[in-house]
Amino acid sequence: MADKILKEIKVKVWRQQGPKAKGKFETYTVKNISTGSSFLEMLDILNDQLIIEGKDPIAFDHDCREGICGTCSLYVNGRPHGPDEDVTTCQLHMRKFKDGETIVVEPYRSKAFPVVKDLVVERNAFDQILQAGGYVSVNTGGIPDGNAIPISTDEAESAMDAASCIGCGACVAACKNASAMLFVSAKVSHLARLPQGKVEAKRRVKAMVAKMDELGFGNCTNTGACEAECPKGISITNIAKMNREFLAAKIRD
Repeated sequence: MADKILKEIKVKVWRQQGPKAKGKFETYTVKNISTGSSFLEMLDILNDQLIIEGKDPIAFDHDCREGICGTCSLYVNGRPHGPDEDVTTCQLHMRKFKDGETIVVEPYRSKAFPVVKDLVVERNAFDQILQAGGYVSVNTGGIPDGNAIPISTDEAESAMDAASCIGCGACVAACKNASAMLFVSAKVSHLARLPQGKVEAKRRVKAMVAKMDELGFGNCTNTGACEAECPKGISITNIAKMNREFLAAKIRD
């Protein structure tokens, strides 16, 4: 299908000068946008327009623009990463919007993700959770050792599915409680399913859950919103797996 031109759209963007500044929405008009453009390219064009007009460009995070790094996390028209399915904001294209539409763009909202400026939020909380235990520190040998350990296909596939989490924070943004359970459970489940991760499994799950609670993330109430909005399709069955791992670890204390 050939790309079309959106003659005019309105972009209603959250502007906030700093973490302690009072923010507000500002609306801009963007003309002649190709439906083949990505959402971030549209923001680039809008920023060029603002710079020419002598105005402050909109601050937003982006890096790989290939759906890998999870940096481009925006709330678009009331959904993390926007109205398309299973894509990050950088893979969202303007063909998902209509000519004359008003597009509302906000930063992720969570106590643990404070706004830095405009659409940029601080997601260092995820790094702190990973530092608490999202790694393997024991000697697991070389590549031949890893290949010599038998792992069932189901466990290997489940571990790889969990490992596809890119830590974008959409699960937190989608949850009414701002829970990080899907993110943490993906990291716990990924390592707990593999022999190399079992050695530290008990310490890991307790440390990562404790850090998650310490950082102010909310509780999980099983609404499934996190799974529905996850661009990588991380399953909430990982939360059940993490809960089992956590209970087993606490019983053995």
